[in-house]
Parts: sequence; structure tokens; C-alpha cells
Amino acid sequence: LSGRYISYEHIAILLQKHRKHFNVVSLGASVLGIPIDVISIGRGPKKILMWSQMHGNESTTTKAVFDLCNTLCSSKEPEIANILKTCTIAILPMLNPDGAKAYTRVNANQIDLNRDAQDLSQPESIILRHFFDSFQPDFCFNLHGQRTIFSAGKRNLPATISFLAPAQDEACTITNTRKKAMEVIVNMNEHLQKQIPDQVGIYDDAFNLNCVGDTFQSLEVPTVLFEAGHYADDYQRDVVRKYMFQSLMVGIDYIASHTLIGESFDKYQQIPQNQKLFYDIIIRNAVVKAKVCDIAIQYDEIVKDAAIIFKPKIDSIGNLDSFYGHREVNANQNRVVSGDDNELYVGYANDFVLINNEIFSLKLE
Repeated sequence: LSGRYISYEHIAILLQKHRKHFNVVSLGASVLGIPIDVISIGRGPKKILMWSQMHGNESTTTKAVFDLCNTLCSSKEPEIANILKTCTIAILPMLNPDGAKAYTRVNANQIDLNRDAQDLSQPESIILRHFFDSFQPDFCFNLHGQRTIFSAGKRNLPATISFLAPAQDEACTITNTRKKAMEVIVNMNEHLQKQIPDQVGIYDDAFNLNCVGDTFQSLEVPTVLFEAGHYADDYQRDVVRKYMFQSLMVGIDYIASHTLIGESFDKYQQIPQNQKLFYDIIIRNAVVKAKVCDIAIQYDEIVKDAAIIFKPKIDSIGNLDSFYGHREVNANQNRVVSGDDNELYVGYANDFVLINNEIFSLKLE
């Protein structure tokens, strides 16, 4: 698996491959009749449930869970043997195959499955909840992806990986269940800091019982939210995929090797909160409509020929001193205009602009 566009057609052959090593069964079907499968790994008493692509356009964690499957079926390391002996891992690699095919957050009925945990109005939501009830996990890993806008705290560093121990009540009480999830996150963060220092964040923990993670946490099952974010120039997220895979391995190994009682959670509070401080491109000191300002560009993700095309679009024009760009350029107070020499505006979409009458490409390099 590679790139951002991952549909059921991409994983079907991998599911068939892993039937040789693990138990792979269909739990039901999506709105449009695409199978929703579970991969069961190991035979131990500690049960870990994880699901990916609840939002169809968040595919990085799907790549990571198949990297995990490849490792668990091929490695002879003693740590792997211990995981297989100690844990039973159930993976739903693509909960929203209709959304994955269309590359949308929602399912075929235009419902966000991560806001359907209470209503259970969609077949995909019912499948996950029924499996949760029957499997009775000791831990849940809720696997997602986040936009390039997030920084790890108030600094010029992207949130490459983000975590959250979701709230289980309106007061966001740090319960013993949350402490266990926090303890796993602390361990994964310590591993990541050795490779991507200061690029790990904590996601917003505002309570919403309609969200699956909050619901499962409220049912006293320690739940960890994983968010695959941005790494420099890694718009296909094949570098981030590596760090996500490592986080899954470290988290599972920690659960397999420890009895978690929620004591080692204090360092969780030291992980910085995610902030929305990034744009994909910022053109500094530009002259637009005779005023000196900054221009922020974000990429729209568009499906074309089973791949994702990144289309630049102006998101903001003004004073952006408190924001960062994954790519920045100084216009040196020169006029910045469209390709046909017209003034720029929010919503303008094109692959280039003119800076001082010279073409400046906005396309990914």
C-alpha cells in the first residue's frame, strides 16, 4: 500500500494473503454492500481492538495496520512471540469502505460514523458496536488522520503524530480508565521523541458521547485515539506511516509486557496540545490590492485516476504573523497576482501565481 488513496480493492488481496496466518472474517457489509472485515491475531487474554478508515479519506493508519500484520506474521523476535502469546488483537482495517472509495469523511449516506456512536443509525456503526460488545476488549485503538494545519503546541513544528485519551464525562475527569490510556500514550511518546522530537501533540479532549472513542471510554474500556499528521514534504504520508506503525508496535508491546493500573500517566500532561497554526504555503510580504500582506494557500485533495491530486487554493489573505507555512516564500513587497494579472482573492485556485511578473509554482514539488 502506498499513497493517500486506499480503497477496499487495494486491501482485498492483502486480506486474502493474511488468511494464511490469521483468522480473517467478514462482519457484514457497508451501505453499498462492500465487506467489512476483521483480522484476528494472537491467542492471549489481553484483548486489543483497533479500527481504521472510519473516515474514508484517512488512510495512513490503514497502511500502518498492514505493516503491523506483516510484522506479526513474519518476525521471529521474542517480543513478537510474547505479543502473540499474551494478546489477542482484532483489527478492522477499513470500517468505512464506501467513504474510502469516494475519498470522503462520511459514509454513503453522508453520515460521519464518528458521530453515530449513540444513534447507531448506520450499518458500519452497528458492525463496530456489535463486535465491541462480543469481543469485550481490554483496550481500544481508534485510528485516524488529521489535516496539515496542526502544530504540536504553539511552535513551528507540525503535529506528525497526535494522541488522545478521550474524555468519558462532560467534566473531562481523569478517571482510572483514562489514566490507563494515558500510560500507553506516554510510552509511545517517549519512543517517538527520540526520532521526531517536539512533533507529537495531544488532540482536543472536548467530550462528545456521539464519538466512538468517548463512548467506549465511558464504558470503562481504555481507548487511545491515534491521529496521523504531517511530516515535512510527506504529503503522501509514507513517512508518517512509519511512525504510526512504530507507535502501534510500541503500544501493543507495552500492553503485552505490563499490568496497567493507571499510575504512570503524569507525563501525558506534558505533551503539548495541538494548535491550528499551519498552512501548506505562505507567501510573505506580498502586495495585494496595493496593500502589503501575507497569502496562505491550502491544498484541496481531489481524487483522479485512483490517486490524490493536491490542488492549491488561497485560504486567507492578511496578517499571518502568528501562523507558519510548511513552505514559505518572501515576495519582498512585490505585487502578487493571478496568472492573467488579476488581483488575488480567497478561494482562488490555480497551480501558480505571478510574483513580480515571474511564475511561482504552488504545486507540490
